[in-house]
Amino acid sequence: MTSLGDDVFVLRQRGQQVEVYDARTFTLLRHIRIRGLGSPSYGLAASIHYDCLYASDWCNSRIHRVDLSDSSAVKQWSVASSPAGLSVNKVHNVVVPCYGAHKLQEYTTHGTLVREISLQPVGVSKPWHAVQLSTGDYVVSQYTSPGAVHVVGLDGQVLHSYDQSQASNVGPMSYPASLAVTKNDNILVADCSDNRILSLDSSLSSAHKLVLPVDNGIQSPFGLFLDELRKRLYVGEFGGEKRVLVFDNMQL
Repeated sequence: MTSLGDDVFVLRQRGQQVEVYDARTFTLLRHIRIRGLGSPSYGLAASIHYDCLYASDWCNSRIHRVDLSDSSAVKQWSVASSPAGLSVNKVHNVVVPCYGAHKLQEYTTHGTLVREISLQPVGVSKPWHAVQLSTGDYVVSQYTSPGAVHVVGLDGQVLHSYDQSQASNVGPMSYPASLAVTKNDNILVADCSDNRILSLDSSLSSAHKLVLPVDNGIQSPFGLFLDELRKRLYVGEFGGEKRVLVFDNMQL
């Protein structure tokens, strides 16, 4: 899921339609059909600069770009194997973690490859989501159990890691999926199989569990989106009722 202005976009795991909700009333406004989008799709990101959506196509190893001013205008390009979660960085490029190829790729909005980082040589596998920090480094979730979160430099070297060897009162992660980064570079992690959201500092040296009021608790959190203008956190569930949870007045 992602948000742009007063619209919230939700892409279900299986299907070619993006649901568009009003961010003020949470009413369903419309659907955007992305023709040719394979199933499943695990990544959705929005660019305010280009007024577009990006969706990842896991099975066909492609990125689909939808012009929001004309949703019938869809561009697509090929990427490395099994693209998962997507993000847009400060220079308006789309960051693509390729789970099957153990790589990060960065593309312009027109599909030109800007950068490729091979992660397997530095011991990082199965990247699920990546977000660029204010330093230019990338924070990457490793979707394994036990799982890990890494900060990787532009040269592909691992600068920091949080994994099962880390001494922490929250313990190891299990299948960490989506990430969100605050303006202070604190990192939120959807720790899917542990049914919790963790908050890490940018050096990955400390971690704590967010206390969030949810009936029956969070069930397999998978998607995250942080709307800092509204101080709002969206959490998409993979398990249970597969809800989209909305938390306002977040102090992160």
